[in-house]
Order: sequence, then structure tokens, then C-alpha cells
Amino acid sequence: MKYKFIMENRKEFRVGKMCKVLNVSRSGYHNYLKRRIGSRGKDEYIILEMIKEIHRDSRGLYGSPRIYQELRRRGIKVNKKRVVRIMRKYGIRAKTKRKFKKTTNSNHSSPIAKDLIGQNFKTSKSNKIWVSDITYIWTKEGWLYLACILDLYSRMIVGWCLDQRLTSSLVTTAIRNAIIQRGENPGIIFHSDRGSQYASEAVRDMLMDNKMIQSMSRKGNCYDNAVMESFFHTLKTELVKFETFRTREEAKMKIFDYIEIYYNRQRIHSAISYFTPVEPAFRRQV
Repeated sequence: MKYKFIMENRKEFRVGKMCKVLNVSRSGYHNYLKRRIGSRGKDEYIILEMIKEIHRDSRGLYGSPRIYQELRRRGIKVNKKRVVRIMRKYGIRAKTKRKFKKTTNSNHSSPIAKDLIGQNFKTSKSNKIWVSDITYIWTKEGWLYLACILDLYSRMIVGWCLDQRLTSSLVTTAIRNAIIQRGENPGIIFHSDRGSQYASEAVRDMLMDNKMIQSMSRKGNCYDNAVMESFFHTLKTELVKFETFRTREEAKMKIFDYIEIYYNRQRIHSAISYFTPVEPAFRRQV
């Protein structure tokens, strides 16, 4: 108590000296301080706390564009430039992104399907077009290969599979998981690159058995499967870059958490008007 009393008196002494130099009263000085942290200051403090909360909930992955959109989703009317200024002022930023390398083995003699999409990545409802691709993830136990299937309308990952072997069963398991989640939907266009796994007899037979129509990118044109490429870029830059997976099992657990808990259910997507993939379709059309 004695220490607190001494410190408060020292503070008042310094305030008194400053007021004397500026030729203002103490009451005038304290009124000035109250005005300075008035409504606008309180407003900025509230926005800052909401920005921090959104940034924390996004696992530090949202930058100002998505934070601005999430504020709007929560009914907060704020200027986009103000969000940028507040984030810059308090050092709030998204995790740094980096490019990654992808390879596809298209040197095979298996049949190639015609490209039925033609880089048109818009569709009117779910379960009309699914896109798929494979990427690789390093762990201290060796490589893991990830095959994903994405519904083009909702941007949801509807099926996926992780394995330490790069075979056609990686893709057929992902397709089976997608069918379990979405049910049978005859007529779905299933689009991928020309990789040997997708051109395999096992994959072609499975698509045919489930009345799906196979589509493949044109040779050497990575933009034909740009949406799937974009997902893997997001996965690598938001999760894999910041992790050192000690085991394959650890990688599987964290990838499950990212896809099923965060990406499909929490992360807002610019391509679907800043909604999440699980939100009802009618809301995205508003």
C-alpha cells in the first residue's frame, strides 16, 4: 500500500509539473484524456478485440480481407481500410505463405478421358462436379500421399484418403469415402489430371459402376484443375508449412483436424461469397 501511495503521488507530481509548463489546469488535462479515449477510441478497442478473436479462431491464418468479411458476417459495420489500419497498427497478420512444388506422372498408356469442364468452375448445385487430385506430405517416417475430392459448388472436401503408397487404391478409397458421405449421385462429372492413378482400370471401373462421368485436364495445362490446386496450396501454406510431422500418424491426425474441423466447417471461402462449405446453399445465394 505504501509503495502504491508513493507511485501515485509521483505520477501526480509529474502531471502537476507538466500542467504548469503548459499553463493548463489539472482538471482540464484529465478532461482532455477522457475526450481522447472517447467514443471513437472505445469503438476501435471493440473492433480490435473482435479482430483478435477472429484471428485467433482462424488459427492465425486470416489476413485483413477475410477478417473484414467475418466482421460483416457478425453484423459489424466497419470500413475495410480501417480493419487494415488497425491490424497494421497492432501487428496482426496472417501467417506467411510460400509456394510448393507438385508433380504428376502422366507418362502412361492408359486411356485418357476428355476434358468436360474447360476451366468452367461454376456449377448450380452440389454433387454435379467433383474435382480431385493427389499431393504428397513429408514426415520423419517418410512420405504420405493425400488424395482429395472437392465438390465444386460448395468447395467442401467430400472424400479423402491418406496412405504411404501412391497407388490407384488411394483414389478409389477417396471416392468410396465421398460416396459414403454424399450418397450415390448418378451423372456426377469426376474431374482430375491425367495421372496414372486416375487413368487406372480400378478407378475407371469404380466411376463406371457408380454411374459417374470421368473428365481429365488437357496435357500440360495445370489451370484445368485450378480449384483442386488451390486447395492443396491452401493446405500446404496454412498447415504443412508450420508443422514438423514426427510420425505418419501425427500427420494423419492434424490433416483430419484441418480438413474436417477447420476447412469444411469454419473457414470462409471467397469463391462462395465468404460462407463456409457446410452452410446451407440458400444463404450463399443471398
